[in-house]
Amino acid sequence: MSAKKIQTALASGAEVLIPLNKLKKSPKNARKTPHSEASIEAYAASIAAKGILQNLVVEPELDSEGAATGFYFVTIGEGRRLAQLLRVKRKEINKTEPIRCIVDTANDPHEISLDENITRESMHPADQFEAFKKLADERGFGAEEIAARFGVTPHVVRQRLRLSAVSPRLIEAYRNGEMGFEQLVAFALIDDHERQEEIYSRLTYSRDPVTIRRMLTETNVAATDRRAVFVGREAYTEAGGTILRDLFTEDRGGYLKDAALLDRLALDKLQLLATTLQKDEGWKWAEANLDFPHGHGLRRVYPREVALSAEDQAAYEAAQAEFDLLTKQYENFEELPEDADIRFGELEAEMDRLEALHRAYDADDIACGGAFVVLNHDGEIRVERGFIRPEDDNRRQKASAESDVQGHDVDAADRDDDMESDAGLSDSLVADLTAHRTLGLRLALSDQPDVALVAVTHALVAQTFYRGAEANVLDIRPGSLFLGSHADGIADTEAGRSWSDRHARWAAQLPCDVADLWPFVVALDHDSRMAIFAHCAALTINAVKLPRDLRPRALATADRLAKAVALDMSGYWRPTVRTYLGRVTKARILDAVREAVSAEAADRMADMKKPDMAEAAEQLLATTGWLPALM
Repeated sequence: MSAKKIQTALASGAEVLIPLNKLKKSPKNARKTPHSEASIEAYAASIAAKGILQNLVVEPELDSEGAATGFYFVTIGEGRRLAQLLRVKRKEINKTEPIRCIVDTANDPHEISLDENITRESMHPADQFEAFKKLADERGFGAEEIAARFGVTPHVVRQRLRLSAVSPRLIEAYRNGEMGFEQLVAFALIDDHERQEEIYSRLTYSRDPVTIRRMLTETNVAATDRRAVFVGREAYTEAGGTILRDLFTEDRGGYLKDAALLDRLALDKLQLLATTLQKDEGWKWAEANLDFPHGHGLRRVYPREVALSAEDQAAYEAAQAEFDLLTKQYENFEELPEDADIRFGELEAEMDRLEALHRAYDADDIACGGAFVVLNHDGEIRVERGFIRPEDDNRRQKASAESDVQGHDVDAADRDDDMESDAGLSDSLVADLTAHRTLGLRLALSDQPDVALVAVTHALVAQTFYRGAEANVLDIRPGSLFLGSHADGIADTEAGRSWSDRHARWAAQLPCDVADLWPFVVALDHDSRMAIFAHCAALTINAVKLPRDLRPRALATADRLAKAVALDMSGYWRPTVRTYLGRVTKARILDAVREAVSAEAADRMADMKKPDMAEAAEQLLATTGWLPALM
């Protein structure tokens, strides 16, 4: 039979079986973007389980003279053709596998391929969820088998099956367009339909998935919570705790349902560490708390510089000498040999240990003081040492005893000069005379700025470092806002640690007794006095903006202060998932990338899910110095 006769026999509309190796991709197909590997895999899995459910539409290939070549262009069904070729590659079928096709020479191939891709409506996801459930319930298919039959992963099937457990009322709301897909999957976190519907009824204008999950888990604790990280899931479940799994979050960490149990386990573990610390370091007490008790009202002491023993000094110098020798030996190496790298680490650790011995708490302070063992925002422990309770304060008790002795001594010659001057005077007269003296001090001090600086510095230092001492004569009351209540984990940032170290260095230099503070301040050289003055003054800054803040002028002054000190926050803060990017909308993330990197970089990220977008943005912004406008 001639090629012309073959073309005539396969009239338009005919259904025919054509060998797979006789089918070609049509150059007139409207779809130019290639099928994804995932879609081809899905087609292949479906065909393997159920066969080709929809015929391919083809047209004969003609040569230059208009004669049929025996090959056919696939106008509709290219994805199914590619899936069968994938099955050939896997040796599931032969390359001559017959494929059921419909010949169409009446319609324009480009138009009908376009029609195939546009004029159709995808199955509503809610129907897909329920269909998967029906396969599981009525035919006994597991997630793996359903996945294999439809070319998706078992995890995706489990997600769909989980969604089918959402309240029918909410599924219907989803069908009717009253909520989006991401909102629906948020409700799938729990099985309680009444609870789901109750939360749905409470939602007003804010229906984002984060709000829904937060409301569903009001009595639960996220697996990323610092307590959960510190205790560990295994210890929690061994103690009888249960975990609510969330199949739709990236890490599927879920929520710990028993917050009270988690708190108890965390406190027990902290107390064990506190007991060990107390025993090893000799403190009178060590107290465990989930959060640092900022309202403790206790006086604090700091370690002071001490000389190393001859043995430790020799060990430090030997370690430093070897470190310097190795540094010179390997200064031109691009990568250190493993043994050298290990030795560098050992030397650094030894020098750190010996340098720590340079600073030590006074034995008397350890004997009457204590430490707080608390939990950081990241689940690591933090130890704050050197706190003295009033009833254990040896220095205060000693001062009080001396005062009692003076007050009961009948020998006027032994009395304090101030007490002698008060003798026989009424309280009102004493107040009158000292008021005039106060006015005289004000006039005199106002004429002597250098002494005023000493007095103000003394007042600030006394109240900053000697809690409750009441040794300052200037009625200056420096306040210091606790920043950790507004920025979780701020004390553990590089800037936070820098401030704490600076504060501790000053504390280590100050006299133990506040009575010796005035001569200490007087004896400081000008630069040192100005430095500690600036430190204490800086501690009082409050530029935190709060809702309904009624301090617009104070915040405006903060802006002027920032200009005066040439503040560059890029040296103290950078945008990360935790500090910024994970807490703003996708639009703001893209705006930041667009501003700091490029519009092209932002466009490449536009289709990412928010967790992936935030992580990618953190990497892109890391070295740019970008800051939010507020900073």
